[in-house]
Amino acid sequence: MTTTERAYLDHPITDRAAASAAAAQAAAYWGLPEPTLLRVGMNAIFSCDDQILRVGLPNSPATASLELADFLTDVGLRVPVPSRRDVVEMGDHAVTCWERLHGCADPTDWASVGSMVRSLHSIAPAELPSGVPLPAPDALPWWDFDTMLERADPLLDAAARAGLVAAVARHRGWQELSPSVVCHGDVHPGNVMMTSPGVVLLDWDLLCSAPPGWDHAPLLTWASRWGGNPSAYASFASGYGTALTEDPAARSFAELRLVAATLMRLIAGLRDPDARHEAERRLEYWRGDPSAPQWSAQ
Repeated sequence: MTTTERAYLDHPITDRAAASAAAAQAAAYWGLPEPTLLRVGMNAIFSCDDQILRVGLPNSPATASLELADFLTDVGLRVPVPSRRDVVEMGDHAVTCWERLHGCADPTDWASVGSMVRSLHSIAPAELPSGVPLPAPDALPWWDFDTMLERADPLLDAAARAGLVAAVARHRGWQELSPSVVCHGDVHPGNVMMTSPGVVLLDWDLLCSAPPGWDHAPLLTWASRWGGNPSAYASFASGYGTALTEDPAARSFAELRLVAATLMRLIAGLRDPDARHEAERRLEYWRGDPSAPQWSAQ
C-alpha cells in the first residue's frame, strides 16, 4: 500500500515516552515553554502556552497537514492554523505546531459545520495539495471488520458476537457505495470547537474519498447512542442543504461506525481497564438489551 492509499494518520500513539521526547525536542527547537501533555489518541497533543504541538506517526510527509490547513483556510473553511512552517522529527514521530484555539460558551453552530462540509464536498480531489492523502475509507484498519472481529473474538460472548456479526453482514459491500466526494472523515462533536469568531472544524487526519453520507453518519447516531443533543443532526443537515437520514449509504456507515467503535474499545481494553469498562457498556447494545446504556465518547 502506498502512502496515498492510507489516511494521513491511521495508527494511534502507543509509546508515550517517545512522543513526549519528540514534543520536548520540538519545543526546545522552536524556543517554546516545556510542553504539557493534554491527551493521547491518534496524536499526542501537548500545550506550550498559546501553542499546540501535535505528535503523530504520519503516513505522508507531515508538511502535508500544514499545506492542507492553508488550502482549507484559503477556500473559506474555519480550521486550525499552523504557527510554524517546519516539522520536527524524532524517529517515526513528527511534530507540528499550531495556534491554540480558545473556546467560548456559545452552543455549537451545527448549521455552519454542515455548510462547511457541503463546501468541502464540492472540492475536486485534484484541487487538494499534491502531498495530501485521499484514501478510500476501507483503507482504515478499524474498518477491516473481519480482522477486527477475529481479534476481538476471545473477548466476546455469544450474544454480543451475534449482534456484531449480524450488523456487519447487513452492510456487506459498503466499500462499493458511490459516488465519492472529498470527506472530512470524522465529523462529530469532539472535532468541532466554538470560538468567538465562529465554529472551527478540527482534526483532518482522516480526510478521504467517500460517499457524502460518510460525513453525515457520525451525527445520525449521536443522540441515540452517545447521549448527544437530538437537534444536532437536524441543524447540521440544514446547513448542508439536505438530510441524509434515509440515505442507504449514510445508514450503513452510521451502524458500521458503531461496530468499529465497539471493537476498538474492546481491543484497547486489553491494556486499558477504562476502555474495557466502556467496551462492556457498548456490548450490552449488541446483545439486544432494550435498556442498554448510552455510550461514553471516551
